[in-house]
Amino acid sequence: MSQSDYDYLCDFLKERSGLALAPDKEYLVDNRLLPVARRHGRKTVAELIQMLKGPDSGHLKVEVTEAMMNNESYFFRDRVPFDRLGDTVLPDLLRTRALRKKIRIWCAAASTGQEPYSIAMQLDQRAELGGWRVEIAATDISGDAIERAKAGLYSQFEVQRGLPIQMLMQHFEEVAGQWRIVERLRNRVDFQTINLLTDFSRLGQFDVVFLRNVLIYFDRDTKLDVLARVRESLAPDGYLLLGAAETMVGLGDLFKMVPETRALYRPNVAPKKPELALVPGGARVA
Repeated sequence: MSQSDYDYLCDFLKERSGLALAPDKEYLVDNRLLPVARRHGRKTVAELIQMLKGPDSGHLKVEVTEAMMNNESYFFRDRVPFDRLGDTVLPDLLRTRALRKKIRIWCAAASTGQEPYSIAMQLDQRAELGGWRVEIAATDISGDAIERAKAGLYSQFEVQRGLPIQMLMQHFEEVAGQWRIVERLRNRVDFQTINLLTDFSRLGQFDVVFLRNVLIYFDRDTKLDVLARVRESLAPDGYLLLGAAETMVGLGDLFKMVPETRALYRPNVAPKKPELALVPGGARVA
């Protein structure tokens, strides 16, 4: 693959998905795109890129983009955000949403569904949510990943990664050597294919947003753009959860970390300017 081909691919992925490839990631490109090339009868990634540049490559563009995205996921991944959901976020929302008895949660990079289903299982354990309406929206750029998530069917290996045995027995059913999450919980999650670089305001406002292990793939300008629009979709007193190792350092003041926590943030609401009142003589005072 020539430097010009690599540069073309970097620009293509940045525009399509926000993925910012470093100059030394050619090995990653080969590893993920060579199988795609071979499926299309091409021997090299360079030949695949030539196909990508040609007309009528719409489906191939989707296939290449999805192949380059990391859909690695497992149940209760990075346990810290789920602990904060249980010990900090839910107790506060149970108090502040007591009148309307409704909570909306968005998993903004749901991959193959392990994260939103982990949330659904966790909420299912909370007896105090009886009588509440809890909506979970789950989105991902990969249509293939979303289709897998909707099916809710996982291998023995996948359910062994992070999933407590009691939850497996309680929330899954065995199907031909695999495990499917029960229909009751599948129906609680609304899966949609959405690119975070595009407008997602139609999803409405949420009380909690999980935006985990996504920002690490974006450059700073893309991070700021996505965070600004996530803030618009989050209730002023809502919560944002990042990956356990992610941080807002260097990303402005849109959000503030919840004290004594990790990866848990709230919108940073700017203080209102004092209203000015007229006094005799036309002067204004606070």
